[in-house]
Amino acid sequence: MIKEFLELGEIVGTHGVRGELRLNPWTDSPEFVKQFKTLYLDGMGERAVRVVSARPHGNVVILKLNGVDTVDDASRLRGRTVYMKRADAKIPEGSYFIAELTGCEVRDADSPEKIYGTLTDVSATGANDVWHITDAGGREYLIPAIPDVVVNTDVASGTILIRPLRGIFDDED
Repeated sequence: MIKEFLELGEIVGTHGVRGELRLNPWTDSPEFVKQFKTLYLDGMGERAVRVVSARPHGNVVILKLNGVDTVDDASRLRGRTVYMKRADAKIPEGSYFIAELTGCEVRDADSPEKIYGTLTDVSATGANDVWHITDAGGREYLIPAIPDVVVNTDVASGTILIRPLRGIFDDED
């Protein structure tokens, strides 16, 4: 399901003495964080804060937020989750965030009444993502998230249609 506010990362520490923060981004790349002018300190969007600067530094992002001007101010935010507004994110058409895919019901593209389970996790393997599908009995199946398998993804309705590779779900029949 499409969510208005999504987790972007966690503040893991301070950087320097002018209130800069070290953000561990939960994204494919620290570069992704640079696009935001406003971030949120809660998942409801009620605590908006203006981004003064954001720059990748290895695997983290050095983040300067408006009103966070000292190391003490920054220290108080350590351990806090930072959120982004989904509408502010620039992503390719047809792309989704893992948080939106998680919880979607996975059905057979040719027989939609057949439910394989729920998408519970996504693993990045390099070549393609692997989706973890958990059935009603708690058994987990792994499917490659490739066009030959994933026929339709409709996060608004919470449904994914797949045409699984032979052998993945065969023991169910």
